[in-house]
Amino acid sequence: MNRKTLVLPLIAGLLAPVLAACGATVGGVDKGGAIVVGTTDQFVANSDTPAPFDPAYAYDTGAWNVLRQTLQTLMHVPRGGGDPVPEAASRCAFTDNASESYRCTLRDGLQFSDGKPVTAEDVKFSIERVLEIRSDNGAAGLLANIDTIEVKGDKELVFHLSTPDATFPYKLSTPVAGIVSRDAYDGKKLREGFDVSGSGPYTLETERDGDKLVSAVFTKNPHYKGDLKIRSGKVELRPFADAHGMGSALDSGDIDVMARAMAPDQIAELSENPRKDIALTEMPGLEIRYLGFNTKDPSVKDKAVRQAMASVIDRGSIADKVYGATAEPLYSLIPSSIAGHTNSFFNRYGEPSREKAAAILGGAGIDTPVKLTLNYTTDHYGPGTAAEFAALRDQLNATKLFSVTIKGAEWSKFRPAQKRGDYAVYGLGWFPDFPDPDNFIAPFLDKDNFLNSPYVSTAARDQLIPASRREADREAASASFTKLQDIVAADVPVLPLWQGKQYVAARSEVTGVEWALNSSSDLQLWELAQGSD
Repeated sequence: MNRKTLVLPLIAGLLAPVLAACGATVGGVDKGGAIVVGTTDQFVANSDTPAPFDPAYAYDTGAWNVLRQTLQTLMHVPRGGGDPVPEAASRCAFTDNASESYRCTLRDGLQFSDGKPVTAEDVKFSIERVLEIRSDNGAAGLLANIDTIEVKGDKELVFHLSTPDATFPYKLSTPVAGIVSRDAYDGKKLREGFDVSGSGPYTLETERDGDKLVSAVFTKNPHYKGDLKIRSGKVELRPFADAHGMGSALDSGDIDVMARAMAPDQIAELSENPRKDIALTEMPGLEIRYLGFNTKDPSVKDKAVRQAMASVIDRGSIADKVYGATAEPLYSLIPSSIAGHTNSFFNRYGEPSREKAAAILGGAGIDTPVKLTLNYTTDHYGPGTAAEFAALRDQLNATKLFSVTIKGAEWSKFRPAQKRGDYAVYGLGWFPDFPDPDNFIAPFLDKDNFLNSPYVSTAARDQLIPASRREADREAASASFTKLQDIVAADVPVLPLWQGKQYVAARSEVTGVEWALNSSSDLQLWELAQGSD
């Protein structure tokens, strides 16, 4: 069975949401005029995660979804997908054919939420600050190929890149390139806690319980000037401990929208038994899940162990039994709906096979059973994670080639421990920073990578990734991405498991839901409104 495929680039039709259920308008409880959006993302500010909303530190989807409401970026991806367009900028473009010099001009009249003008010097400060602080959370890696930033007057600046990078406009659309004020942020230190201020569509007020955020209220910024149309004057983001608590709040009318992340059984129930008061919207998703490895740890240092796991894990069974119709097996870091995808893991290892795994381990002289602990986060990716890791454990132990235990931890503890290298094997998800194949490869294999991984492929880092970025025509980069995916399948520094769809449930009077969560899982709260415009 040949699963090696080349998929055409994402187009507007792929990004169009699907309304799975709809119904009549019903009343809800009074929430002070705010549209209330539930999430299972948890936000903690403590010694392990001191600055969750600082763009120089934040590098997870939940935190970025707060920053997207409050900070402007020079560019942004339009609501239907496609190439980035100007946001804080009035225009941006490469000034050379090599994609090494990128010039931007700011819009007229830009102001921070306190009324202070936004200048090109503020943009320069914001990005140089990220590179100066260089947090171990990995965000700075997106901007690492900036050599110098040249400012020309108050409104114009030129980014000189150390290497060609056709994806640079996408990177300027991410919160790591968010524009902050020199008066509010230190150029060399993180801004600790939950405070964030900028020139974005909303200002932020937070309610806390100890070190946890329990409510984030976004109020329309009267000074905002940009490309976004703001449909609601106030939106509240309210974290819940689990998807079922969030669902109960939607049923009672305490919240209006249930966003990230719904449980598989909730999705199935609303799909099979549509309600008049709640609409379920299916949206294209680019989320992937994978196992990561600390390749210096003795238990998985020999790639034969990692290859044997790749040979025996049944992705299809996990996707079907745990996630049902919301997930499908993945045989590459690059999802099947992104240009350049190839099923490199299937092409190398085929269907799950104990015999093949035993031969790999035996050929490397590795004693069995191999003892491993699979670590996962209990509160970051939804309620299916624990069941997923139980299934992985059972699959591996059934072969008698492995002796596996599983261990869960809250995200606020899990992520710092993973970055420190405390875990030999761990489970993570990836929601792309932007919908380009580069962003499913470079964060794992490039310098300053998201995982703090000790794994290095010089061919990937020094040759193939730079070669792919030279191609302004992204289809022309497919040959490089095929080789990169084959390297990952051969060395297994990470092991892709599945890719998922995403869903939002909302009370029927809420409009704009189909645009409120894009394919990269970016919340766009400004799209929501009560009733018609």
